[in-house]
Amino acid sequence: MTDQATPAASSVEASPAPSADLWAAVDDLWAWLEANRPVGGREGMLLRMLKLSEEVGEVAEAVIGATGQNPRKGTSHTWEDVESELCDVVITALVALRTLTPDTREVFTRHLARVTERSLGTASA
Repeated sequence: MTDQATPAASSVEASPAPSADLWAAVDDLWAWLEANRPVGGREGMLLRMLKLSEEVGEVAEAVIGATGQNPRKGTSHTWEDVESELCDVVITALVALRTLTPDTREVFTRHLARVTERSLGTASA
């Protein structure tokens, strides 16, 4: 990992995605996980939800590493590592949501609209 003191600008590199559509990719990842899960049923679903905590912990580890806050390790991560870990959190959350409902896109879109309305509001009477 390289030393980097400030967050990096996003690169514009195009990389081929398994699916051009976010929701199709989420469905594809969910199907792959379902076909390869070692634990099923309620326990498997709960473990899928817990995966989110693991990913959030990796964000924290990357931020600590990017800022050099662990004197034993020094600067061990970059801000690109933090970006990558944040993307893993988003992907994991969407796949976890897909585990709960096949209507992932609709559930997420409705919730995003509520959060946006609550946060940004519109002209209130």
